[in-house]
Amino acid sequence: MATKQEVRGYLAYWFQLGKKVIMDNGKASLLPQDALYETLRERGLAIAPLSVLNGDRYSEEFEECWQKIISPESGDCYLEGTHETIAELLTPAWDMLPCGRCNMPVAARNVGMPALLCPCNDLPNWPNTELPAPREPIKTQDQLKTIRDRLVDNIA
Repeated sequence: MATKQEVRGYLAYWFQLGKKVIMDNGKASLLPQDALYETLRERGLAIAPLSVLNGDRYSEEFEECWQKIISPESGDCYLEGTHETIAELLTPAWDMLPCGRCNMPVAARNVGMPALLCPCNDLPNWPNTELPAPREPIKTQDQLKTIRDRLVDNIA
């Protein structure tokens, strides 16, 4: 069963590649963007990066999107390029597994036929190993402790 945290992480990964969430039964789309990006987009100069991560946590823009997505008033919401709604992914019938092609998280049914396509299917030039891969927020202190522990284990 996919947890709320796993589904949230799944969306964060795909947002980092520019995928949108289609909301309100297809009437609107959502992608976390910072104010600078919005200003540049309005002027036709949308070159600023998307704001999904903020250091060791998700950005405020991403958290606002997540709250809109899980709100019942938003209607059916699904990741662009998929058919499964976010509400369906939050049921016990679904898990999050790595894509066999790009290693990004994809929704997979526990029982029955898997989803036909990975959301990466319509992304040109993906996977691209020359670019940093999308990631979750990193807690620097935890990472440093893990490295320290590995070093200590190797010395002993």
